[in-house]
Amino acid sequence: MMDQRMIVEMGMGNDLHGMDYQKAAARAIEDAFRHSTLPIFGSLNISTDEMRVQVTVGVQEPDKLDTVALAKLLPRGNATVVAVFGSHNVQNDETGETAIIATAAVEAFLLSQSTNWRAL
Repeated sequence: MMDQRMIVEMGMGNDLHGMDYQKAAARAIEDAFRHSTLPIFGSLNISTDEMRVQVTVGVQEPDKLDTVALAKLLPRGNATVVAVFGSHNVQNDETGETAIIATAAVEAFLLSQSTNWRAL
């Protein structure tokens, strides 16, 4: 049986002064999952361990991300993180600093729950 996407949340994070892609990505992931709640687990008596979580993080230099460490930030489910080229950097010509901006999409998947639903 195939799994189905139950939720997708987007987040944005930044590091304004340290040029730290990892910090910006972590903040983007946390921003995304702090906007969601998953009452379906309690309603259907499903363990969150059954949830697959796929995270896509966009930054200008994806090779600078430790995706294994980022996956450990997810509080529930079996998470994987993929780093892709995206978002943007903002250069401050007056100070020489670069603000790093990261975006994240957090998707949660479960095996089909069609047997748990009925039309009224």
